[in-house]
Amino acid sequence: MDTQAELRIIRAAYAKQVLAAANVIDARVAQAFAAIPREDFLGPGPWLVRRWLRDYVSTPDADPVYLYTDDLVALVPERSLNNGQPSLHAHLIHRALPAVGSHVVHVGTGTGYYTAILAHLVGPSGRVTGIEYDGGLAARARANLAPYANVEVIEGDGTQVPFDAADIIYVNACCTRPATRWLDGLADGGRLIMPMTSDQGFGGVAPERIASAGAVFRIERRAANYLAQWISPVAIFPCAGSRDEVSERALTEAFTRGGWQKVTRLYRDEDVPDERCWLRGPGWCLAYH
Repeated sequence: MDTQAELRIIRAAYAKQVLAAANVIDARVAQAFAAIPREDFLGPGPWLVRRWLRDYVSTPDADPVYLYTDDLVALVPERSLNNGQPSLHAHLIHRALPAVGSHVVHVGTGTGYYTAILAHLVGPSGRVTGIEYDGGLAARARANLAPYANVEVIEGDGTQVPFDAADIIYVNACCTRPATRWLDGLADGGRLIMPMTSDQGFGGVAPERIASAGAVFRIERRAANYLAQWISPVAIFPCAGSRDEVSERALTEAFTRGGWQKVTRLYRDEDVPDERCWLRGPGWCLAYH
């Protein structure tokens, strides 16, 4: 059996393991994880893999088989910037519901692995706009994604870059507040996957702290209304342009109070009573009902 045939078998097994770890049953997402070669997006091996409760460990050699585990792989290790955990992305992508023909905006595209998975899911009739703040990563993503005709990579601030109306905005960096650009840019029925973390929610956060320091919300636009739902704990790299000291402090206080799992709405006004708000910012709040 040749190497590529072996890797196809390994990727298929990896996809099943990743979705099982995510507790997700989704044949389309599984097929996308099985189809996209992770090694195409991580540079030459050996690679640095972050093992649970340990620091980075180098793979023994450059055999891509070592990339098909449910682990973080370093992109810029000195900044703790990684290709994210596959099972978390499987869960979040499943909740985003990327349909064939959709337009997905991927904020924090990194070097493009999960952008490629999203491109596979929306198909040739859909498209993905990848936005990456870091110029070096954006250049790598642009090169890696060159074979994907339905992907455009833009270097810039994901909270400011203009884009066409999006069926899905998939944010892969942590914020303390929703960007106006994201809320305005959602099409009716569109979904925003938005990780929010306090200043304790990225870097070397201890596993027992993750659930009380970071949360991913799914925001769905219904005309002028925005439904909201907590879908996952998270620890993730910060989002340039969507963090500031005031909102950082407010989010830390909200996590200390608890109740993020009960959030059901995002309001874009200041008329919601304090007792209904989990987190309030200028002109918006995440609320219980």
